[in-house]
Amino acid sequence: MPYILKKFEVKEKKLIDDFLIEDVKLSSKLSQSLLAKGKILNQDNKRLQKNQMIKSGFIQINIFQAITKGLKPLFQNEHFAIFDKPSGLLVHPTSINNEYTLLDEIKYHLKDEASLVHRIDKETSGLVLVSKNRYSDMILKEMFEEKKYKKTYKAIVEGEIKEEIQINTPITNDTGIIKLKMKTDEKGKVSSTKIKPIFYDKSQNKTLVYAYPQTGRQHQIRVHLNSINHRIIGDPIYGINELHADKILKKEVTQEERIILSGDKRLLLHAYSLEFEYLNIKYSFCSKQKFKL
Repeated sequence: MPYILKKFEVKEKKLIDDFLIEDVKLSSKLSQSLLAKGKILNQDNKRLQKNQMIKSGFIQINIFQAITKGLKPLFQNEHFAIFDKPSGLLVHPTSINNEYTLLDEIKYHLKDEASLVHRIDKETSGLVLVSKNRYSDMILKEMFEEKKYKKTYKAIVEGEIKEEIQINTPITNDTGIIKLKMKTDEKGKVSSTKIKPIFYDKSQNKTLVYAYPQTGRQHQIRVHLNSINHRIIGDPIYGINELHADKILKKEVTQEERIILSGDKRLLLHAYSLEFEYLNIKYSFCSKQKFKL
């Protein structure tokens, strides 16, 4: 379990902020974060607030306890690290009940100051950039906002794509039963993706492509490919009946049924490479995972 409930005895009257730093030995940043997220409780299971006085008894902390399953950084230096995430692994817990995510490996190997610079979907495999300190976190996230990275994805799609395609269709939230679903719409936000074919398998009627997202909208590559009738194989949301998609997301189907409905047991989208310049040094990384037709 990534979150465990720890109890700490209160021996003297003190502000909860000071107690967390002086007695529990948490950093000021982590203490404030846990208080803000309601993860600090008194012995009556009531949330403790910032600057609240505690007098006696004990407090309880829902604190992240990192575990490892052997996934190590593909690369690291003093400023950042690169992880090569497998499909099916969340990058970050969505609740205190998530048992294992990429954040476990990040905190296990790189300690508390390490932070995700960006995220990829659970079913998407490939490269994820992680900062190792506050300075690099600020700079690297700012670079993402300013689009100072070159990201390349690989995807396996339905049908044949014969030549390079530039897709510039705006994207916005869908209004169907799937809350996280997006759609193309002229009233949406500007979105651009370049698609370049690599190999077409005639027998399977599938094309392996490179995808170059030039903006960073949610599900952008998936939405854009589906919008030109070349949905990504295994996509549990796009290009299939919404009722079927809802069942897949709620895990109400078997793996065999999932394959029949979506085309594969996983989304065939892979964050293949990442290029950027940091402190006047150019970096280029490629995933070591096999991803092909």
